Amino acid sequence: MPPPIEVAGRRIKRYHVTRDPAGIAPEVERAAYAILPLLLPEPDGTPPATFVVLHRGDDTGAYLNAYSWAWDNVLHFRGAAAGQPVLGCPDLDPTHFVTPDVPWIGCVWELPPILHERDAWVRHILAREAPRVPDLEAYLADSLPEGTTGDRT
Repeated sequence: MPPPIEVAGRRIKRYHVTRDPAGIAPEVERAAYAILPLLLPEPDGTPPATFVVLHRGDDTGAYLNAYSWAWDNVLHFRGAAAGQPVLGCPDLDPTHFVTPDVPWIGCVWELPPILHERDAWVRHILAREAPRVPDLEAYLADSLPEGTTGDRT
């Protein structure tokens, strides 16, 4: 898993999904992270944390899903896609990201991080034990282990 980055004042945990053993092509990764600031909500006092899933499909598509914590315990979603005409992309270029207006939150291969991140947020930010002290660094360090998301059940 790539290390966390900071974008627009938010700490970003990153997951990459691809069947390509070489990983996601650097040009696709650069293009995806270039559009990321457009996918982030305004600060609202919640610890500024987001996790993203960058998915390179087996076809021409590439997808960036940004899941940001907001309003203390709410998951805000905004996504971008490239190279996928079904989502309104203007061409088949996997580096030409646009922000489609569809209500989808991710495909089956992109969803495993959501469960893990929900549990990590509760453990490290919303813990009910006294004293309740949110620990953003512990949250950022708590990620799914390396491996494919398709093998987990």
